[in-house]
Amino acid sequence: MPYPLELLCIGNAVVDVFADANSAWLDTLGLTEPLQHISRGQAQQILNTLTGSADAVPVLCSGGGAANAAKIAAMLNVKTVFAGCVGAAGANDDNLPGIFIKDLRTAGVFPLLNEGTEKTGVCFIFNCGNETRIAAAPGAALEFSECHVPEDLVAKAEAIMLDGYMLDRRPLVQHILQLANRRGIPIALDAASVFQIKEKTEDILQYSRNYPLIVFMNADESIVFYNTIKKSREKMDFSDEREKEALILRDICPVLKYITEGELFPIIVIKLGGGGVAVLAGGNIYREETFTIIPRNTVGAGDAFGAAFLSAWIRGKSIRECAALGNKVAREVLMVPGTGIKKEKLKKFAKYLR
Repeated sequence: MPYPLELLCIGNAVVDVFADANSAWLDTLGLTEPLQHISRGQAQQILNTLTGSADAVPVLCSGGGAANAAKIAAMLNVKTVFAGCVGAAGANDDNLPGIFIKDLRTAGVFPLLNEGTEKTGVCFIFNCGNETRIAAAPGAALEFSECHVPEDLVAKAEAIMLDGYMLDRRPLVQHILQLANRRGIPIALDAASVFQIKEKTEDILQYSRNYPLIVFMNADESIVFYNTIKKSREKMDFSDEREKEALILRDICPVLKYITEGELFPIIVIKLGGGGVAVLAGGNIYREETFTIIPRNTVGAGDAFGAAFLSAWIRGKSIRECAALGNKVAREVLMVPGTGIKKEKLKKFAKYLR
């Protein structure tokens, strides 16, 4: 193969668009939810409006959970490849494929991209002052399929990061899991969202029984995961994040740890934001705390955590060391939009992994 490979990241290739926006304007566009999907046509109209405005210049960069993780891992000097699908270059007047590819290469990622018939996917992250609204149009990203993942690609990797939004494509996910399992390669799966994990809890449980799986989820996703397993419809209200964290550590972790008893896998990683992380592995609970900071933007921090955790795993670090590095790298990414961090900021962590 023409490129070295330690970590293979597979996911939806989208361009993130960060912009300040008035909530009233977003309401007129029908963008009223914290997270929603829109058509690629509507996304193009919004993008044309934003890029044509002199008032608020949007920031465009490569995005999608797996691509975000790939960039961070590469900046930690882990040999990283990203596989996904973008639109044909000639079909995009705004050069979104070029933006995506350049961003990955600048970080040190080898982009292994297929061209789809649709335009490159777009994800808008609108800052409305006291709230964030996200609108996604995956576009060509959804055209990535099992035929784009040959066995020799998987065979070279030491670990695989899989975007949780790909769980909707069961044949693709099963193909990747089976190829990795034949060679004992661990597959990390990010839950992606509370909506996704609510729909895919049974799939995740099935995969965890049969494949070497590492599952990343945040606090809210872990609660939905737990309630879905327990078949509980009880609505949990929390006065603050500390109360939520306490419930997860007190009630949820002791139950979920039983899923991890026995073999090395599965491993369940629950990201608690300012509360650090709880890792469930081998029937044990590993707790790594961190300290709270005021974030500039939370988008991409969870992906950065996963990238650092896996990078440390590949380099033979213990579970506690993997979790601690994940906390530290995620904290750095909280200070920038998405994963638009400079490599120099991660230099000391890369040195630690040598």
